[in-house]
Amino acid sequence: MEDQVQQLETKLLTTVKARYPPERHLRCSIPGIGRKTAAYRLLFAGGFTSFENYRQLIAKVGLCPREFSSGTRVRGKARIAKMDGALIRSKLFRCSWSARKANGACRALYDRLVAKGKNGKLALVAVCNKLLEQAYAIVISGVPYQADFTKKVASSLAF
Repeated sequence: MEDQVQQLETKLLTTVKARYPPERHLRCSIPGIGRKTAAYRLLFAGGFTSFENYRQLIAKVGLCPREFSSGTRVRGKARIAKMDGALIRSKLFRCSWSARKANGACRALYDRLVAKGKNGKLALVAVCNKLLEQAYAIVISGVPYQADFTKKVASSLAF
């Protein structure tokens, strides 16, 4: 069984290398996302070419909030949609554990939400959204991940 898993993983990685050669060096530049998850992300999203913005990608993965309501009656709290992309969603959730420690922007987001009193799992779902947002921006712009990118932009805009 382990041999079959290894064969499938190598087939996945070779497929990604063949279909998306320009994104190859960009896909693992985000701290917290490994090779396999980056490959799944690229294959699932089709190289991010069919999305106009990162919100569409988040909706396709099923990480956007959804409220169950009818008229004026709201049944329960808003939860994530879970409509599609269960495999990539579970892999991103596992990556959010390590991104919470390795990725500065994700760490700040997680700490801010937990300090507000939000649940830990809710904060990890927000980290998943942040990871998808970063991945979309990196692949679309073609610039590898830079930890202090926002500081550089803010200092260049200061008058």
